[in-house]
Amino acid sequence: MTARTDFATDFSHVFVPATDPAAPPLLLLHGTGGDERDLLELGRAVSPGSALLSPRGRVSEHGAPRFFRRHAEGVLDEDDLRARTHELADWVEARTAAHGLAAPLALGFSNGANIAAAMLLLRPATLAGGVLMRAMAPFGAAPSPRTSPGSPPAPAPDPAPARSALILAGLADPIAPAPTVTRLVDMLTGAGLTVDRRETLAGHGLVREDLDAARAWIAAARG
Repeated sequence: MTARTDFATDFSHVFVPATDPAAPPLLLLHGTGGDERDLLELGRAVSPGSALLSPRGRVSEHGAPRFFRRHAEGVLDEDDLRARTHELADWVEARTAAHGLAAPLALGFSNGANIAAAMLLLRPATLAGGVLMRAMAPFGAAPSPRTSPGSPPAPAPDPAPARSALILAGLADPIAPAPTVTRLVDMLTGAGLTVDRRETLAGHGLVREDLDAARAWIAAARG
């Protein structure tokens, strides 16, 4: 296991080399207040032998690391999200190339799942797909009213082969309720992804059924 901060614009991160060359590499994206070590055990559990690339979000919300800013609970700063998505995608592409890895599967929770969803929409060639745990739609149907006059439009998505995503939603989740999960499904399918939505009797926290579903989905994707 290596922890590195060797680029001037690097993310603090942990890289764990693969022990099974056939296992897909995973990009681990933590939730608010997490760090680069939060999802390591989860990654090992759902895809044994995978290479793990786990960055820490570079935004601080009252000391809690995040991958992008928000205006309030459930109100995302879409301009910042777009910029941070491209920043993270550039970094992921550089790191995977440096380690000789294929495009990874994202395994993201909450804030990390939201930026993974944004990456699947804006930079789909960066990822092989994603497991989005307790995610919400990252963008509104219309431009954000907080976008300042004269702001440049969001870059067009890169072309990419077919991708798929697993969305793990909690039926009692107050942060990512059903309507925003449905919007996320619609956005991803509209972008050409194959989406599998699973729901559990849970809130925003993860339960055993989520881990079992993620493990089975990744195994099926591996073939």
